[in-house]
Amino acid sequence: MSSEKARETVTEPEHEEDANDSDSSEVEEITTAGAGPSEPSTSSKKKKKKRSKVAKAINMLKGKEVPQQVVDQVLEKVQEQHGDVPGADEATVRALLEQLKINDVIQGKAGLGGKNKKDAGDHKFWATQPVPHSNEDRGEEDGFIEPSKPREEVRQDPYPLPKDFEWSIIDIVDPVQIKELYELLSANYVEDDQAAFRFQYTAEFLEWALKPPGYHKEWHVGVRVSSNKKLVAFISGVPITLRVRNHTVHASEINYLCIHKKLRAKRLAPVLIKEVTRQCNLKGIFQAIYTAGVVLPTPVSTCRYYHRTLNVPKLVDVKFTYVPRNMTIARMIRQYKVANTPHLARAGLREMEDRDVSAVAELYARYMQRFDMVPLMSPEEVQHQFLSGRGRGERDAATGRRDGQVVWAYVVEHPETHKITDFISFYSLPSTIMGQKQHKLLEAAYLFYYASDVAFQDGADERGLLKHRLQELVGDAVIIADQAKFDVFNALTLMDNPSFLQDLKFGSGDGLLNFYLYNWRTQPLAGVNPTDDRPVGKGVGVVML
Repeated sequence: MSSEKARETVTEPEHEEDANDSDSSEVEEITTAGAGPSEPSTSSKKKKKKRSKVAKAINMLKGKEVPQQVVDQVLEKVQEQHGDVPGADEATVRALLEQLKINDVIQGKAGLGGKNKKDAGDHKFWATQPVPHSNEDRGEEDGFIEPSKPREEVRQDPYPLPKDFEWSIIDIVDPVQIKELYELLSANYVEDDQAAFRFQYTAEFLEWALKPPGYHKEWHVGVRVSSNKKLVAFISGVPITLRVRNHTVHASEINYLCIHKKLRAKRLAPVLIKEVTRQCNLKGIFQAIYTAGVVLPTPVSTCRYYHRTLNVPKLVDVKFTYVPRNMTIARMIRQYKVANTPHLARAGLREMEDRDVSAVAELYARYMQRFDMVPLMSPEEVQHQFLSGRGRGERDAATGRRDGQVVWAYVVEHPETHKITDFISFYSLPSTIMGQKQHKLLEAAYLFYYASDVAFQDGADERGLLKHRLQELVGDAVIIADQAKFDVFNALTLMDNPSFLQDLKFGSGDGLLNFYLYNWRTQPLAGVNPTDDRPVGKGVGVVML
């Protein structure tokens, strides 16, 4: 769920001029929607013919095996770097290679084969922005790249859009507009080559993600077709207070950059980025954080996705995972089976309530000092993040969920002292499974924030005390997710996650998530790789929705 932010002062990128001269047949298809049938243009016929040829070529490739040369190269590399590895045979490697693209969508939030990736602008555009570049010395001191400026010096008028389009501030409170946004994201945000999976953002999820305390409706920027008011593009910002090492930065969290796939040639991304930047600048905000699966100038850190299999038969059916050689589905089910009840239930594990907000906020603030880049949360923000998305009414007996539930948050309350010693949370982001009769939805849970006061004990890391506690805590979150009928539980190599992922049977995914800071310079932060002074994961304490 990630997009990019750009500054207000930059001149119009030259590719925006090209956009106005691009072929208009696909634009016409959108702008005339609902106007009745019409004769296709010659250009449109040519495009359909071209697409037909491409479709035939793709169909010819379907079902073909991974080339033997590729399999041999992988086996050679494994042998060279790791020696004899159990299970590293030709059949297993071939099966793994065939699953890589599907796993990219589910774990890495990136379009398969590069198709329909979130439009991130281009590097020519980013070369004009106040972001670090790979050939630059980031220096020893953290700080802004360009200074802030007074409101009157910020551009007052919206940036010009290509012909036939107009700006629209999206009102998240309006059910009609939130439905429009849901439909745009669900159909265009991320999709694989065969249109097999699409992220499904519910109205409850979007309200939770886009309406934190102090949010600005002007930062929910849409583009509509002027003639029929159809929503065809969107980008969002929400306020966030970041601590980056020893500096507190008031910034915006930029997300959900999405453009209708039939309008990608119009190159709306840079204009959207500049417009949301202008809106942020008008509120006195000149820094931002954003993420992307693609590499832009220049990541401050990179984390890898891990996943924990829960519903083995379903994941095999939809080709999310496969049955390894010398393994059966029955054995896989036994391997990934979880306990029936959480292990910390006797220690006081229960669902978080409003009365816990103050204690959780204090525990969160203290625990997050372990990491270099973290969001600072007020009690109001803690309440929003962990409780506002808990859903309505009582849990359904069949699904273990409330109506409209987005986030699950639990605390451990000491039975005698009644002190909150731990908390754990995760959220739901499902994907629609296209073209499947048996399975319509892939239910994915994502590890959110957690904390434990075990971290404050002497030698908690060195003696393995914290690792053990986090295994219990996150292990119970996996059990709760299984009871709530999730199919897979995902996590990133940030915070203290690397210490327990393998022990809890999380498998390494193929997706990488790059973290970026706009108009802020700092040395690289430890993510999937350590830095000179920090181990894996300890640099990043931000979970982007």
